[in-house]
Amino acid sequence: MHALKYDFRSDTVTRPGAAMRAAMASAVVGDDVLGDDPTVKQLEARAAEIIGKEAALFVPSGTQSNLIALMIHCERGDEYIAGQQAHCYRWEAGGAAVLASIQPQPLENAADGTIALADIEAAIKPDDPHFARTRLLALENTIGGKILSSDYVLAATALAKRHGLSCHLDGARLFNAAVALGVPAATLAQPFDTVSICLSKGLGAPVGSVLVGPATAIARARRLRKMLGGSMRQAGILAAAGLYALEHNVERLSEDHANARVLAAGLAQLPGLTVTEPQTNIVFVDVEAPIAPDFVAHLAQHGINVVSTYGATRQRWVTHLDVDAKAVDDALSVASEFLLRQQ
Repeated sequence: MHALKYDFRSDTVTRPGAAMRAAMASAVVGDDVLGDDPTVKQLEARAAEIIGKEAALFVPSGTQSNLIALMIHCERGDEYIAGQQAHCYRWEAGGAAVLASIQPQPLENAADGTIALADIEAAIKPDDPHFARTRLLALENTIGGKILSSDYVLAATALAKRHGLSCHLDGARLFNAAVALGVPAATLAQPFDTVSICLSKGLGAPVGSVLVGPATAIARARRLRKMLGGSMRQAGILAAAGLYALEHNVERLSEDHANARVLAAGLAQLPGLTVTEPQTNIVFVDVEAPIAPDFVAHLAQHGINVVSTYGATRQRWVTHLDVDAKAVDDALSVASEFLLRQQ
């Protein structure tokens, strides 16, 4: 076991700083299950305002937020369309099918994260008792660190609505997209009926997501949260961290994006690596197979954690508020030490 120095595995590893901890410690709290927690109410109101929707609900996780959204829009035996790489399909343990009896219809994601409009339209089932009823299109922005263009989102959601489908956005990293594009998050959220935003990724809160949407949908979401075991008591301690994150940690996401570009440019100069240029804070690196296991071991020996898959030939590096420019420089130095001696 080697001492961890820099953790590039995900922006979920961020820890609350002193100012956020102080906000948590001083939070005014009440029993949120009974509707008595003022800090939770403040967080929900602020999130709804920022995203441009009527209401919001604080939940423990993005997985629960997405599941609640699917259950709002779909009944048992209904179907939702999502990308093969979408978090709500691939990375949430099949919860929609297992817990809500909602059938996923996964479609291939293109390299830019989009789903071909023709594929979406072809997947929408006719009104026939042989088929599950297609009720929802679920998109994700960002997806794998890639930003869905506004033109694509408008076209995809318009297509869905022509066919009577609702639209949900997994916006776990929506603020990354908004900061990168230089537009308000509400602009990117506008075409969707419901939006899930994560507070515990790049925004740096320790726990929680917020589901936003119409007041009627969020009223139903509150009942579903209770059903799924997500209602919490004096949750204002956690909500205070989310409020701090929304007020202080959004614009600074541009620092993570800049660090990701420096990291990608540095890794791209090293032999044995093929680097995908990042759009936000996630850098994908393909490593030549003969050196891949030793390379990831070398990083770990020097206290650098990354996500590696496929025999360590595919790496994901994520920049966030706990890895600064010095961390990027140090990581590039460690990577260079190994890769340059392989020549």
